[in-house]
This record gives sequence, structure tokens and C-alpha cells, in this order.
Amino acid sequence: MNKTVGEVMTPNPITVKPETPLKEAIALLVEHKISGMPVIKEGGELVGILSESDLMWQETGVEPPPYIMILDSIIYLQNPNRYDKEIHKALGQTVADVMSDKPITISSTKTIKEAAQLLHQKQIRRLPVVDSDKKIIGILTQGDIIRAMADE
Repeated sequence: MNKTVGEVMTPNPITVKPETPLKEAIALLVEHKISGMPVIKEGGELVGILSESDLMWQETGVEPPPYIMILDSIIYLQNPNRYDKEIHKALGQTVADVMSDKPITISSTKTIKEAAQLLHQKQIRRLPVVDSDKKIIGILTQGDIIRAMADE
């Protein structure tokens, strides 16, 4: 398959801003029947991605990290910072509170094969497509790649 990401991606994806209330973002996901969307700053620069898995913290809640007590001291058996991050996501009210803030991106000039390898390697469902200024120009999903394969 010699097609490029730019030929197969969905241009002008539905986006939200970091300050968008979660209820509004969830309504957009449902209305447009999508499972995630890019988060952009004013001017179109990508700052994160919001996916269904980010929103699951709202319903599942957070379990405290395992610990043991020795002589009035608490010793955590896992990193308590991870717990703090999970609490923040579970209690979040805006997109910024729950989004993944280190999105993996791709250029529109890359091949579909490179994109498929990246999706598979990182175990993600979508890749924001950005230009040289990190501005969002599209989104590439697993479904887009499958449709491109069917067109071959």
C-alpha cells in the first residue's frame, strides 16, 4: 500500500479545547459517534487527546495504592504519584483534567504502512495528523486504514 496518511486521513477533525467542560466533550463524542478527539489550544496547536479510556476514570473511580504500616509509618508498595494522577482524572471537570497530554502524532507525508505500524506498536486507535507547526490537520484511525486496504 503506497498511499500516504494525507490521502486517507479524515481532514478537519472534531476537536475540543482544554477548558471545555467534560459533559460537553462527552456529548460531542456521542453525537458524532467517535471514540476520541484531539485537544487543541487557541490557534490549532495540538496539546492532547481525549479518548473513551480517559473518560472511564469518571465511572470506575480510583483504588488507593497498596501499602503497609510499620510503627505509624505508611510505606507505599506502588508509586503514590500515579494514584494522585488517577484521582485527578476521576474528579476532573474539564477536558484538561482527563486528557492524555502526550499524544503520539504523525505527519501527512508518512505512508499508511508506517502509520499502521505505529498504531500497532503503541496500541492506540487513532493518530492526530499534524503539520510542521504541530497544528492539527486531520486524524487517522484504524478504520481509515482498513478502508484504504479495501480500496486497493
